[in-house]
Amino acid sequence: MTTTATPARLSGREWGLLLVLCGAIFLEGVDVSMMGVALPSIQAELGLSAGALQWVVSAYVLGYGGFMLLGGRAADLLGRRRVFLFWLAVFVVFSGLGGLAQDGWVLITARFVTGLSAAFLTPTGLSIITTTFDGPRRDQALLVYGGVGAAGFTLGMVIGGLLTAIGWRWVFFAPVVLALVLLVAAAKTLPRSSDRVRGRFDLAGAVTVTGGMVLLVLAVAEGVWPALAGGLALLAVFVVVERRTPDPLVRLGILRRGTLLRANASALLLATSFFGFQLVAVLYLQQVLGWSALETGLALLLSGIDAVLAPTLTPRLVARFGLRRVTTTGLLLAAASFALFLRLDHGWTYWQVLPSALLLGFAFALAYGPLTIIATSGVADAEQGLAGGLLNTSFQFGAALGVAGVTALAALGDTPLDGYRLALLFPVAAALLAALTASRGARRRSA
Repeated sequence: MTTTATPARLSGREWGLLLVLCGAIFLEGVDVSMMGVALPSIQAELGLSAGALQWVVSAYVLGYGGFMLLGGRAADLLGRRRVFLFWLAVFVVFSGLGGLAQDGWVLITARFVTGLSAAFLTPTGLSIITTTFDGPRRDQALLVYGGVGAAGFTLGMVIGGLLTAIGWRWVFFAPVVLALVLLVAAAKTLPRSSDRVRGRFDLAGAVTVTGGMVLLVLAVAEGVWPALAGGLALLAVFVVVERRTPDPLVRLGILRRGTLLRANASALLLATSFFGFQLVAVLYLQQVLGWSALETGLALLLSGIDAVLAPTLTPRLVARFGLRRVTTTGLLLAAASFALFLRLDHGWTYWQVLPSALLLGFAFALAYGPLTIIATSGVADAEQGLAGGLLNTSFQFGAALGVAGVTALAALGDTPLDGYRLALLFPVAAALLAALTASRGARRRSA
């Protein structure tokens, strides 16, 4: 498949559809990322213990990572438009509930269901793009979509800081406003044509894979290691079920695609490195340097440059150098961004933070969108929801692994500063491993 330097232009209606889907993936990225900046304020007002506060994050990851494969396949079987609209409405309700919460358990419940809604929304939106657009227009749409999604992750830290300065509840209410606008727009722009795939719903597969994924996320995010054995056992049962059922939830043959596996591995490691770095950076800036949530967000503002670069610069670089080289370069820039932070000390100012933030923006611009293309290329339309589910499951497992890894390493330091320096080695190593994996992956696309 060849990507030309001047891909065919999208029509106005297609841009409208893409704008809605980009809004949804931006919403998901922001919702995940800005929560980290707001956690200290949430803990102070609600009086949450450290364990309860961790569940504000882990509950979302459980819902998101645990149900992602089910969400992707549900989009294929039940209809992408129907699934997208329903779960966007669920997001509105429960994000609003989180903003109104007066007790920790209400907030944690709201975060779990919000993550669950994202588990259905994200692969559905991706599969709508990959089945609506084709050829060079598909690559163009995916690069824009991926760039906006990456901008959600990076700008989330900035937006989270701004909103927390007003009041942490706006971290929940602001997404409600955006989601309501998207819901109205989606009802008008999403194609009404039948997009359901014939087949029966694999209930046994759904129960075993969802249970297995939830237990694995629990094991990684919370260190509940008996859950690891239970999760692996359920996934083993899932494999047996999928081999025997005529309409599997996950056709195991899709896992034989080398490019798909390498793209998912690279995505997992990218998320590991980013979310691990984000946690260390936020804690360092707020707890060691004493910066406010607003100052923390503004310090990382330039990382949002990927929102501009992804739809403008990245397509040209892919056309000239190919997906493999562009993706690998992006991942190496991520490693460099995290490595520069290893010099942190008690006297840092904005100018020491700036290089890492800028490099991180370039890294996401070059890596996120191309990884999305690689992971979904060559997959049949009937399995695009599944492919999207696999990719986003990788991102969520990476997020849980990154947070768990840096938390464990930070505890080994003699001082908080020593612990943060030690913890930063984890995202640096993960980004380098991601670059190595990607460099052996997708074939070069010639101009």
